[in-house]
Amino acid sequence: MTTWPQLLIDTDRGYSQCFGCGQDNPIGLKLSFQWNGKTAKAEFTPTKYYQGWSGLVHGGIIICLLDEAMSWAVLFEDMHCITAKMQVNLRRPASINESLVITSSITRKARKVAETRATVALRGGTLIAEGTAKHFVTNSPKVTDKPGNEAQ
Repeated sequence: MTTWPQLLIDTDRGYSQCFGCGQDNPIGLKLSFQWNGKTAKAEFTPTKYYQGWSGLVHGGIIICLLDEAMSWAVLFEDMHCITAKMQVNLRRPASINESLVITSSITRKARKVAETRATVALRGGTLIAEGTAKHFVTNSPKVTDKPGNEAQ
C-alpha cells in the first residue's frame, strides 16, 4: 500500500450527514448497523430512488452497502478508517422494494490496517454481492454516540 498523507477526520461532528448511515441526510441510505461482537448487520429496502435499470438496484448502491458495512465492522472495534482497497463480486441483480441483509466482519486487524469481508443477500439467504476490503486506520474514534451501536 502506498504511503497515505496525514488525515484529519473531524470525529467530533458525528455521522449525521454520512451518505451510508447518516440519519439526517435526506438522500442517504440511513443504514443502522448492530454489532454482536463479531459481525455488523443491517437491513435495507431500496426504493425507486436507488435504481439503475428500471426496477433494479443500481450496482453502485450495492457497492456502497458493502463499503459502509465493512467500515462499520472496523468502527465497532473502536477504530476510524478510510477504505484503501476494495474488491467486489456482484452475483445477481437486486430488485427495488426487496429487503436486503448486509453483514460484515473483520478478517485481519493490525495497528494501521484492517481487512474485512461483507455480503449483501436477500432475507432468504440468496447472495447478491460480496466484497473484501483493506482499510487504512486513521485514529481512534472520539464520537461516543455511534449510530446503530446497539449490542445484540
